[in-house]
Amino acid sequence: MQTGSDKAESTIYAANEADFRKVYDALMALLFKVSYRIVNDEEAAEDLVHDSLIKMHEKELVFPSLDDAKYWLIRVVKNASLNYAKRKTREKKAYERFLKEDRRQTDSGETELLKAETLRRTREALEKLPVNLKTVLILKEYAELNYKEIGRVLGITEGNVKVRVFRAREQLSKLIGEDDVYLPR
Repeated sequence: MQTGSDKAESTIYAANEADFRKVYDALMALLFKVSYRIVNDEEAAEDLVHDSLIKMHEKELVFPSLDDAKYWLIRVVKNASLNYAKRKTREKKAYERFLKEDRRQTDSGETELLKAETLRRTREALEKLPVNLKTVLILKEYAELNYKEIGRVLGITEGNVKVRVFRAREQLSKLIGEDDVYLPR
C-alpha cells in the first residue's frame, strides 16, 4: 500500500523543472514513435511532441504519477498528429485540385515555366533571409501559426513576431522583385 508521502513523491508537477525533465526523459522516445507512426515525418513528429510537452508545462498540469502524465501526453500527441496528418492531406488535395484546375484553364507552357521560375526564385530568396526572419515567416506561412503561437515557440513577444514577419515579407519582396513574379488569376 502506498503511503501519503510515497504518493506525494510520485506526483508530477509539469511546471516544476525537475518533474518536467523527468517526464521528458522518460517519455520523449515513446511520444516520438507515436507521432512518427501517424505523420511519417521525423521533423514534424518531433515538433508535435515538443508542442505537446510545452502545452503540459504551460498549463502547469499536475499528475498523480508518471503513468498518468504518459497517458495524457500520448492522447495529446496522438490527437495533434492526427490533426496534422489530416491538414497535410487536405493541403495536398487542395494543391492537386488547384493544379488540375489551372491546367484546364491554360494549356500554355509559358505559364508553367513562369510558375516554376517564381517558385524557384521564392525558395532562393527565402534562403537568403536572416535566420530570425526566415523562421518567423516559415512558422507564419507554412506552419500556419498565429503571432501569439510563434512568440511562444521562439520565446519572443507577439509584437516582435509581427515586426519580424513584416520585415521578412518586405525583404522577400525586394529579393524576388514583385514585378517579375507570375501570379495566376
